[in-house]
Amino acid sequence: MSNIDLTKEFIDLINDRQNEELVPLLERLFPQDIAEIFDDLDLDQAVYLASLVDNQKRVDILKELEPDVKIKYLNGYTSEEIANVFFTLMDSDDAADILNSIEVERGKEILRKIEDKDHSKNIASLLRFPENTAGALMAKELIRVRTNWTVKQCTEEIRKQAEEVSNVFAAYVVDEFEELVGWISLKRILLAKEQTKIEKLYDTNVISENTYTSGEEVAGTMQKYDLVTLPVVDAFDRLVGIITFDDVLDYVKDEAEKDYQMLSGLSESVEVKDSIWLNTRARLPWLVVGLAGGVASSLVIKGFEAEIERNVHLALFIPLIMAMAGNVGVQSSSIMVQGLANKSISSSGLWGKLGKELVVALFNGLVCSGLLMAYGFISGNTKEIMMTVSLALLSVILIAAIIGTVVPLILDKVKIDPALATGPFITTSNDLVGLFLYFIIGNMILG
Repeated sequence: MSNIDLTKEFIDLINDRQNEELVPLLERLFPQDIAEIFDDLDLDQAVYLASLVDNQKRVDILKELEPDVKIKYLNGYTSEEIANVFFTLMDSDDAADILNSIEVERGKEILRKIEDKDHSKNIASLLRFPENTAGALMAKELIRVRTNWTVKQCTEEIRKQAEEVSNVFAAYVVDEFEELVGWISLKRILLAKEQTKIEKLYDTNVISENTYTSGEEVAGTMQKYDLVTLPVVDAFDRLVGIITFDDVLDYVKDEAEKDYQMLSGLSESVEVKDSIWLNTRARLPWLVVGLAGGVASSLVIKGFEAEIERNVHLALFIPLIMAMAGNVGVQSSSIMVQGLANKSISSSGLWGKLGKELVVALFNGLVCSGLLMAYGFISGNTKEIMMTVSLALLSVILIAAIIGTVVPLILDKVKIDPALATGPFITTSNDLVGLFLYFIIGNMILG
């Protein structure tokens, strides 16, 4: 059964209040599947459907909802219900993400109504960190043990702490000052004798990040070392939280969507179901940039109007020059942006990267120019026209590659998202440069 058919079936059953059929269906479905159905339900339908599952599954569904659907759904509950039905069963980082998305006053009210005051403090402590930093991504729930404990003490404490932790992957070892000194696997604890001291068992080779480390660096660290969890420490190396791979996966997905939208010429995140005004606001700025670029291109063409009148065939190849300039620029900038994002390159060593891109552009330019020259002779164009177009094409490919390589690196150097260099920005600038070069070379060869 497709998602559309399943959603329609659920809506019909909800409207008819067919609990005896809905409950078995909900039991068979995973929270992720139910969350997809919520996208097409109104508030009353969503609240009613959620009332048919237990609280833990309700929380799991909430975590899987898209941000806008999540906020709409929570409007069906009081602050007290959100605090003690949802937040009580939710990790601190997930609760903090929700509080960052709703009105400040309501967020404060929800925090005040959480009965578990320690949990409330943990959530509140995460709200002070800037968005997309390790502190904002981490959860406060983790397993910590001390170096002077025995395995028996450690096991008892793990059982106690594990009640608050959703997934237990390892235990982190701290000293008397709460400074992170190492980690120990659960397997090693289980196999050791009860009276053995933890200081004899733990591994001091532990990788951690500071609370203010960027999410990008966190993702890079976890990918580089194949980490399932990453401990987070404060400025004094005290263990304050843990980041799990699912949190990083969500972060990477969100960042990839933002970069893709920038590449497509969208100034903010939008979806098909968003309002007309929001879609217009997101698309219009780069369209205006493109419009300005088009006007500038027309002025360049007007400036060489006399040359076009003398050699009318030049006009036939204007679209080709503009298209190739834009394509090469976007290719080069996309490779640079991807490399900067995954840390495989940095803004240092500019000349080496530029040289490599120029060699690649030269090979591509020679091939494309050769093919164009062959087409020109077959189609009956004059040798002078085809020399002009082919030489211009080679020059444009080289210049576009330089612009596409340098601009993302410069933006990264000045701490601006390099993804801004892709899409309309590169296309428009290369159109202008390509046209100008085309007519200059035409003027030199054809006179």
